[in-house]
Amino acid sequence: MKNIKIIIILFSFLFCILWTKAQTLESSTITDIDSNVYKTVVIGRQIWMTENLRTTSYRDGNQIQLIKDSSWSNITSGAYCWYDNHLSNALKYGALYNWYAVNTGNLCPTAWRVPSDKDWKYLEGYIDSRFRNYDSIWNDTMLRGYDAGKVLKGKLGWNSNGNGLDLYGFSALPAGERSINKLSFRHIGNNGFWWTSNESDSTNAWYRCLVFFDERIIRNTHPKGMGFSVRCMKNL
Repeated sequence: MKNIKIIIILFSFLFCILWTKAQTLESSTITDIDSNVYKTVVIGRQIWMTENLRTTSYRDGNQIQLIKDSSWSNITSGAYCWYDNHLSNALKYGALYNWYAVNTGNLCPTAWRVPSDKDWKYLEGYIDSRFRNYDSIWNDTMLRGYDAGKVLKGKLGWNSNGNGLDLYGFSALPAGERSINKLSFRHIGNNGFWWTSNESDSTNAWYRCLVFFDERIIRNTHPKGMGFSVRCMKNL
C-alpha cells in the first residue's frame, strides 16, 4: 500500500511538471488593427507575442507617423520606421518605434500592452537558469543574469555564432535600432532592442537589449527618440 501511494505521488508530480511545460509552450495568435497576425506564447504567468510589433496604426485606428528623413532626430510625438527605410524588413523584424509612440498607451492591440520594466524582470527571472524571480540582480543595469539572453534568442538569425536556444518560443531577433542622429540605422543582425513602458526621466526610458556576443540581457535607459522594437504582452 505504501509503495502504491509513493507511485501515485510521483505520478502526480510528473503530471504537474508536464502540464506546466505544456502551459508554457501553448501558443495562439493575436491580430492588430492593421490585420497583422502574430503568434503568441505563454511563459510562466505571462502571455507574449513571439514576434515584434509591425503595426502602422494605433489601436484606435489613427495612423502612426512614418518618419524616413532626418526629422526623426527632433520629433517628440509617436513615430515609426522600418530598418534602413526598407519595407522588406517589416515582416521579419517588425517596425522600429520611438518611445513617444509607446507612451500613447495605444500601440498594442486591445487587451494587450507594451511590457513594463517590472514585466521584463519577471520574464528574466522566470527563464534564467541561475538567478530566479525577484533576485536583486534584475534591478542592476547593463548585462545581468546568467543565460536569460541566450534562452530568449532565436535559434537562427544572429551573427557570429550568436544564436540562442529559444527554449520558450520567444524567438528574439536582432532587429537593430534607429539612432536619434539623422538617418543612422545600426546593429541589425547583432543586437535587438525593446522598449519598456517606463520612462526613467523626462528625456530617457528603460529598454532591454540582447547582443550576439553574450548570453545575458541588458537593462538600461536611452533617449526617447531612439527607434526600438516593441513586443506586446497580454493584460491578465
